Amino acid sequence: MRPTRTLNPAHLDQVKLLADNSPFLNLLGVKLVDLGMDYCRTEAEVTPELLNAFGGIHGGAYAAMMDNASYWCLYCGMDEDAGYTTIDLNVSDLRSVREGRIVTEGRAIKYGRTLCLSEAVAKDEQGRILAHATSKFLVSPEIQPISVAASRAKIGPLPPKFLD
Repeated sequence: MRPTRTLNPAHLDQVKLLADNSPFLNLLGVKLVDLGMDYCRTEAEVTPELLNAFGGIHGGAYAAMMDNASYWCLYCGMDEDAGYTTIDLNVSDLRSVREGRIVTEGRAIKYGRTLCLSEAVAKDEQGRILAHATSKFLVSPEIQPISVAASRAKIGPLPPKFLD
């Protein structure tokens, strides 16, 4: 069992801002609204740009939302400035929507030295499951550490992730 560490709220606030300013996620309208140990929650409004030619949400929009939630739910349980990236994303699209808000929740399943596993579920405003995903991540200090994103966003060094 992993030891519980105390997260730094100032760090989490900066990370939420960083996540919410991701260019691709801005196209989707995805906002990171809750970030904690082994969990995250994002929200997005369905817009005409997210619809396919048949008038329902595009499966790729679900996949991107789930990949994002699968990533962030692991973040707080990873070491300071750990790097990791998706190597496998399996999405099941279960129900299409044409409008409304999509809430996506990610949960960590397993942390490992080189591989991590998480899952995400997308729901509509009534709580109906729209899609479900599982994701595997490759862990490596050279792959996408948060310090690189902070530098690219020109927000400077982040406060320490943990208080202890």
